[in-house]
Amino acid sequence: MTSLFDSFPLGGLRLPNRLVMAPMTRARAAANGIPNRTAAAYYAQRATAGLIVSEGVQPSAQGQSNPHTPGLHNDAQVAAWRPVTQAVHANGGRIFAQLMHGGRVGHPDVVGYHPVAPSAVALKSELFTGPKGRRPAPVPRALSTAEVRGEAGVFADAARRAVDAGFDGVELHGANGYLIQQFLSSNANLRTDAYGGSVAGRIRFAVEAAEAAADAIGADRVGIRLSPGGTVWDMAEEDVPGLYGALFDALAPLGLAYVHVLATAEEELLVALRKAWPSAFILNPGGQIGPRPGDQESGEHWLGLGADLISYGRPYIANPDLVERFRAGLPLREADRETWYTGGDTGYLDFPSHQY
Repeated sequence: MTSLFDSFPLGGLRLPNRLVMAPMTRARAAANGIPNRTAAAYYAQRATAGLIVSEGVQPSAQGQSNPHTPGLHNDAQVAAWRPVTQAVHANGGRIFAQLMHGGRVGHPDVVGYHPVAPSAVALKSELFTGPKGRRPAPVPRALSTAEVRGEAGVFADAARRAVDAGFDGVELHGANGYLIQQFLSSNANLRTDAYGGSVAGRIRFAVEAAEAAADAIGADRVGIRLSPGGTVWDMAEEDVPGLYGALFDALAPLGLAYVHVLATAEEELLVALRKAWPSAFILNPGGQIGPRPGDQESGEHWLGLGADLISYGRPYIANPDLVERFRAGLPLREADRETWYTGGDTGYLDFPSHQY
């Protein structure tokens, strides 16, 4: 029987176990997108994970969503990431950068750019903009057909910078209501050109972004995260089985390292998607942010259903030694939610490993 503690080959890597640290926004970067000075220690503390996926990193200034998030679109940001990746590798770990383009989940008050999206449909929510507090989401500017191809290329540019910064690969954020899922959706994408309307049109941008990143750094260094049927940031998707079945079919020939799926759909559909996917399948049992994060039992359940790797988000905040705690059956700490995005080292670096 497959165990969470078995090794696994992923692309050109050999993971020592099947636990993945999921990407989590921590909102501690400088205003210029430079990762905070203690990010190296934060990620190095968690290097016993089979794989770390970084917090969401904006692949362009236009693509920034939240304030105080890091970037990978200029040389200074690349240089600032190198000590982080070096610290993870020095501790025996492996780390991918998650490339997260916010699309319509953005505000001019954050970086001075008006957000772009598949269509001029505003998010029905307020966004945190920093010193000015929460502001209504603006109506985004709809990308022209010619511009869409350029936004796919943004992921390729950031992927090259990620490898230059020492990351082992990249994960495209196609989940949780950001740009890639906005193209997949039926309420944020009202286009009538080649990037909208039919299922083939709505999956086109996701496939082109993945193709561009794979061409830039090699498919075995590229993964993509998806949330089938997920409703974060006002998302709605019609015919979820048909949409994601077609998307998986279109992505499969690219030879990507993995697909990273949140448990946002019925188990039957997720198992079918697992069976349809030819390479590594990462499952996050926590699904959308809710009252109950994923646990060891749910991870083992999904391994039994065919998942190759299990990702954990919130448990990794307060338990940098999560692998060891699961292995030894030790209790898990809980992090204070009030410290998730508040900056500084409190709730970030102040969780030592278990002392026997």
